[in-house]
Amino acid sequence: MNIHPSDMAETPDRDAAQAALEVLRQWAASATEVEIAQLEPAVARLLPDRAVSNYPDLSRDYPEGFVADAEYRATLPDLQNGPSSLIRGAKEQIQHVGISNFRLPIRFHTRDGGDLTLETSVTGTVSLDADKKGINMSRIMRSFYKHAEKTFSFHVLADALDDYLADLDSLDARLQMRFSFPAKINSLRSGLSGYQYYDIALELVDVDRVRQMIIHLDYVYSSTCPCSLELSEHARQARGQLATPHSQRSVARISVLADPNASILWFEDLIDHCRTAVPTETQVMVKREDEQAFAELNAANPIFVEDAARLFCEALKSDSRIADFRIVASHQESLHSHDAISVLTQGPTFATRSLDPHQFSTLIHKG
Repeated sequence: MNIHPSDMAETPDRDAAQAALEVLRQWAASATEVEIAQLEPAVARLLPDRAVSNYPDLSRDYPEGFVADAEYRATLPDLQNGPSSLIRGAKEQIQHVGISNFRLPIRFHTRDGGDLTLETSVTGTVSLDADKKGINMSRIMRSFYKHAEKTFSFHVLADALDDYLADLDSLDARLQMRFSFPAKINSLRSGLSGYQYYDIALELVDVDRVRQMIIHLDYVYSSTCPCSLELSEHARQARGQLATPHSQRSVARISVLADPNASILWFEDLIDHCRTAVPTETQVMVKREDEQAFAELNAANPIFVEDAARLFCEALKSDSRIADFRIVASHQESLHSHDAISVLTQGPTFATRSLDPHQFSTLIHKG
């Protein structure tokens, strides 16, 4: 049987706690450091100008002159590279782990022998074994920066990837660089010229010690609907009715696996293949005679999205420097509220049963 005496103290409220705090402060103001330490070292925190030896007074000033030498760095904690006992979740291999969109200027060779320095976005990943906690993300950037000042080629990208594999002690690794590549194009009739910018990505993949070099290019063009063109002409001829066929800005994302044993596949070569296949590339500098010429060029090259994929395919197959490839085309309809799309692949590199749900929403030319 439990007996609860009537005079048992109740849980103190805030006012009682405030009163006790004032009592502690009054006592601590006259107590010695030893007396405070014997009672409770934390009491010293109640007095802004008091501290005891076993309760350090931490500095709030940034130490400008502090140098982190090797001995000090060796004492720093490193949880990301800790033992497998620290792993959270399933102990499974991760195929890709790394960083995306760190940017730096990179120099590129052009086909005519010149050099361009372009702002480049780099994505780097490695595989992570099931028994490893994580990777040191900053090593990805450090590995790449070792080679960033060199004039770029796939060989320099390969050197960066070698360091990357060694520094991170990984079996597989991938590097991708995205940039906007300028190329001057002439107008159709007026003699003007201007710069067209092409979204390009270079990708180097090393899986099971097999290395692949991949180039991705977005090509922007105008597509005139063949059906709409015929119906417009029918209205003119049969009824004397003015009608115009619908055309729209369209984008093809061309991805090619470069043959490592062949000569260099220049960015300009890939652009030329696209222009040969579908010559209705969007224009930069336009006067009235150019606009008329563009209308005539579209009328001479009407294409469905299926035609576009096959025309690009024909051009890519003609180049022995290109192995596997993928063509993803999107005609962003002016007739419909939806787009017309097609995907054509050659070879196992790009073959897949699944599509990224956002694949086609990225095929929008930002202008």
